Amino acid sequence: MNLAAPITAFRVADIPDGPAARRPSVGVAVGKVVIGGQAPVAVQSMTNTDTADIEATVKQVASLALAGSELVRITVDRDEAAAAVPHIKERLLARRIDVPLIGDFHYIGHKLLTDHPACAEALDKYRINPGNVGFGEKRDRQFGTLIELAIRYGKPVRIGVNWGSLDQDLLTRLMDANAASSPPLTANAVMREAIVQSAILSAEKAEEIGLAREKIILSAKVSGVQDLIAVYRDLARRSNHALHLGLTEAGMGTKGIVASSAAMGMLLQEGIGDTIRVSLTPEPNGDRTREVQVAQELLQTMGFRAFLPVVAACPGCGRTTSTVFQELAKTIEEDLRKAMPEWRARYPGVEALKVAVMGCIVNGPGESKHADIGISLPGTGETPTAPVFIDGKKAATLRGPGIAEEFRRMVGAYVEQRFGV
Repeated sequence: MNLAAPITAFRVADIPDGPAARRPSVGVAVGKVVIGGQAPVAVQSMTNTDTADIEATVKQVASLALAGSELVRITVDRDEAAAAVPHIKERLLARRIDVPLIGDFHYIGHKLLTDHPACAEALDKYRINPGNVGFGEKRDRQFGTLIELAIRYGKPVRIGVNWGSLDQDLLTRLMDANAASSPPLTANAVMREAIVQSAILSAEKAEEIGLAREKIILSAKVSGVQDLIAVYRDLARRSNHALHLGLTEAGMGTKGIVASSAAMGMLLQEGIGDTIRVSLTPEPNGDRTREVQVAQELLQTMGFRAFLPVVAACPGCGRTTSTVFQELAKTIEEDLRKAMPEWRARYPGVEALKVAVMGCIVNGPGESKHADIGISLPGTGETPTAPVFIDGKKAATLRGPGIAEEFRRMVGAYVEQRFGV
């Protein structure tokens, strides 16, 4: 099948506008991680270092993995980057970090993987963009080379369509066909169809070449929330490939977090998405692991995964003019996040821990009783005491300037007592 094959005909009635009835996806093994099938939704991230800078890339991959990223993608854009990949893998394994590495290829991926067999072997998955594998008569040949290399080295492939680099030949043919139809669709609807067809046609071509379906993951990324929902609903209806989910170019700060959560939350609730990435733009010199934290919090908040203990804290009001409970909640949350890389091994099940740090007597005692361990700090005008509840029962009353530090010790002791092996 040629990637420039005749397009699939479509009509207004073919464009979905409701929730997808998702068929079970095919599981894909990527290193030690399974994506799709019955596996839980996996969290991915991507480095922003120059891959040719081995030390910087190793450091960032390690940081992302320790933060909880279950797969990490790195850019492989030139010979120096491809040559660095096996050394990056070797140094990570020396540090006992066996996170699957995904090579991100555009334009010359076929050449880099051919010229650098050690890179092809070291990577756990290849990500290729059908809009950037080549142009004109080179497209099919270079795409075929990438797939053949994946087969040779036994690697899975993510066929990742992005509307910022969409196959323009396919889009033009669809636009021409739409112009001749009655009534024509909107340009946006045609673009969404082009994105879905690009992914599906490329997957069909890969399978024709010989890549097994259990080696293929699809993604179809756009930067608009409603467009992303529509595209993935359609893709889920028309294929049973494992799907990587993400809002591309989501943006910075709260905008990126809200947009990604709104789009992916809707799709995940419908059973669409086998692995996710929150593509946040970091602040200058910002912490790259923030995107991992947001992805984990999204999955945990929706009840699909448990990554780290939950800290419940009240928002504050006129009864809580002191900042003590805010500072304690922040400190406890930071303590738990820092401890988790070690705790995951030492304390099986600790990610299910629930801690409450409340600011006054209104909801404080009740919320603390619902948590595994909770403290109700005194609000404005209240008696300067802080009852602590463990497993729903009052266990202690703390007083004085050392309340925060004493409660932190109690949390550590509770973890040891309950989850220690």
